[in-house]
Amino acid sequence: MTGGTIRALGLAGAVAAASVAGATAAQAGAFGLREQSAQGLGLVFAGAASGGAGVSSIFWNPATVTMRPGFASEQSLSFINLSGEITPTVGTAPGLLPFGSSGEVGQGAVVPSGATSYQLTDRLWVGIQTGAPYGLVTKPRQDWAGSVYARSSRIFSLAFNPVVGFKVNDWLSVAAGPNIEYFRLTLRAAVPVPGVFPGLYPSGFIKGESWGVGFTAGVLVTPAAGTSIGVGYRSSVHHDIDGSIGFPDPRQAIALGQVRANLNTPEKVSVGLTQAINPVTRIQLGFEWDNWSRLGDVGIVSKALGVTVNHLPLNFKDSFFYSIGAEYDWSPNLTLRAGFGYDNVPIDFTNRSARLPDSDRYVVSIGGSYRWSEKVLLTASYAHAFFDRGLLLAGPGRDYNIGNIPLAASTDVSADVVSVGFRYQWDTPAAVAPTPLVRKY
Repeated sequence: MTGGTIRALGLAGAVAAASVAGATAAQAGAFGLREQSAQGLGLVFAGAASGGAGVSSIFWNPATVTMRPGFASEQSLSFINLSGEITPTVGTAPGLLPFGSSGEVGQGAVVPSGATSYQLTDRLWVGIQTGAPYGLVTKPRQDWAGSVYARSSRIFSLAFNPVVGFKVNDWLSVAAGPNIEYFRLTLRAAVPVPGVFPGLYPSGFIKGESWGVGFTAGVLVTPAAGTSIGVGYRSSVHHDIDGSIGFPDPRQAIALGQVRANLNTPEKVSVGLTQAINPVTRIQLGFEWDNWSRLGDVGIVSKALGVTVNHLPLNFKDSFFYSIGAEYDWSPNLTLRAGFGYDNVPIDFTNRSARLPDSDRYVVSIGGSYRWSEKVLLTASYAHAFFDRGLLLAGPGRDYNIGNIPLAASTDVSADVVSVGFRYQWDTPAAVAPTPLVRKY
């Protein structure tokens, strides 16, 4: 092929790439995963930054590593059952309406996470937290009214966060550490082909992966016995995503070559308060801010042509999460907990896509922990999320526009999460002397 032919095919491929990627914006990181702790889930993660999520509180605030004497490990396994349907309404291209709704777009997913803390001296701790801070799987029916905007979406991430914590005195602790993050995505959509019946549109895909590094830091204050206040920070992680594109016409894929994109995950600030009401009852409060608006627009660039294949107008807003929970020690070996939370997500009518029909939600949860032995603690929790119904509009005049094909729809989403976990104390640390109710300094 001549250079002109290659470039012509490449530019044609760039147009097709918009079909694959044009509706991916909300899937580029907007669905964060809080499921990092079975204990925390039972409280809807209230007080997670002040230690309410056990050893795994390191995810929200690394300074909580200093709360546990000795050598302890915690592992959690969460099953997330996301359920949702996108139903086309008047305003959708008439020729596509007969193809109907998306059907069930949700896919079940298992999310593992873990944390370990180790006390080196009476003032120094080290620890590590691992988990998936971002992830989602949605898969509508192969041919539905919005197949040019989404056929399937998969995001996978994994983060390793080693930390060092220092107890400045008996009421103040600080900690920090690097956050090493892996990110991978695969997005598929129907590619409109002139002269081809919409139900027979072939699929195209975009896939890519990246490693990035950020950091976490935190402060923990215990001003009196039974009171803990924590503030944690997770920095943005910059990802240089390398990937590839697949088209029905292999010549387009060859001409377009590999692609790249720059994506910065949002910073997170977490605040937690744990307050003992009496020796067997504790109240937990939580607040989280995620700087999703920093994502802005993400460009997908062809390495071969040096041109932007597509410009993804993410335009997310910042998200805010509020939660309250309570724990009650039914017996020395059994603790019960419950929580309630409100999640003001970064997605609304202006940026909602067929790949991620997300909306604001209320979350309720229950859970409990049973001390099997001096060394083993078993935990189980359940949570249900009630999503607000949402509206979706794509096509001419909208940020998400594939071939001027209009899609208007309503969304109906819910989610259930079941999490189990265990904690193991590897040693038998010396008993810690009780903290005085009033200090004089």
